[in-house]
Amino acid sequence: MDTKLRVAGIIKESIVDGPGIRLVVFAQGCPHNCEDCHNPHTHSFNGGSFIDIEEILNEMRNNPLLDGITLSGGEPFEQANAFTELSKRAKKEGYNIISYTGYTYEYIVSHSDEKNKWLEFLEKIDILIDGRFELSKKNMLLKYRGSENQRIIDVKKTFQKDIIQIADI
Repeated sequence: MDTKLRVAGIIKESIVDGPGIRLVVFAQGCPHNCEDCHNPHTHSFNGGSFIDIEEILNEMRNNPLLDGITLSGGEPFEQANAFTELSKRAKKEGYNIISYTGYTYEYIVSHSDEKNKWLEFLEKIDILIDGRFELSKKNMLLKYRGSENQRIIDVKKTFQKDIIQIADI
């Protein structure tokens, strides 16, 4: 069981990375290298620092105002084992989970056999904001996303109906 994450940083309270007040964890390492990325400092897989999952959970426990946790990046799915563990434990304590990814939902599902823990991680997420940031589709008016190709997916409903269900947030 992985209990450490390589992170670029943590924001203790955010109201722009999902509904309510959220703790945001920025994963370090991203293979997508999207043009005009909002977080280019997160791309290197060698940068950032390691943090124990328990430290993140303690930070959440110490703030009764938090509604949930947002996993951003970098690319959280590149550390799926540790993010699965963090998500499992956060959900057990009543927090909701939002994750950003440059991968599409369909890609994650179709590659879950070869990518350790991808599907298990996906199953712990309540809302997935998927797809690479595309500069040509940038839209500053969009809620919780940067480009029009990105979707806000209700993961539980999508699993139940076996067709992408856009979240109402």
